[in-house]
Amino acid sequence: MNIAIIGATGNFGRLFTAKLLSFPNYQITAISKTAENLYENSHRVTAKSIDATNQKDLKKALENQDIILCAVSGPDQVAIARNLVELDVKRLIFMSVVGIYNELPEGNGDEFNLDNEPEQRVHRNAVDILEDSSLDYTILRLGYIAYQDEDDYTITEKGEAAKGYVSNAKSIEKVVLDIIKRPELYSRESISITKDMS
Repeated sequence: MNIAIIGATGNFGRLFTAKLLSFPNYQITAISKTAENLYENSHRVTAKSIDATNQKDLKKALENQDIILCAVSGPDQVAIARNLVELDVKRLIFMSVVGIYNELPEGNGDEFNLDNEPEQRVHRNAVDILEDSSLDYTILRLGYIAYQDEDDYTITEKGEAAKGYVSNAKSIEKVVLDIIKRPELYSRESISITKDMS
């Protein structure tokens, strides 16, 4: 299976790329502006130092990919989401942020809701682009990512109140691997993966 990771040099991107390398049947394309500085090309890894907001370069990098994980945050999300839709990618896992639907309840991180945090607007705009498309996507709404050696999480669906605003990297890793193994899992859904802080 061919898996591309957009944002492969970020904190989670590096962690997840290393995890994928422990499975011999995955071929990895590591994509970021500086991917070739971190990864060496091998029989398992292809490094592509590109700007994913450039559709022409992204199209070439994503040729023959079965699953794409987008682990990019910040203002580039909107352009990348638009490119992924226009390129009609096969299966997309898109990391976003909890709070974009104002789903955090009062007293449990509601200061991070879209109505209270203007910086959430770019994340919501990117997700709107995907949800208005025909792509086979899964949106992962995440809180502050903690890099701890534990796997403690709860999943909520769009329309439900999120349970917290902290996500453990191990938990995210587990859910993404589950989707890779069963691509129909959470198809065209937006789920939050957080610790239960309610």
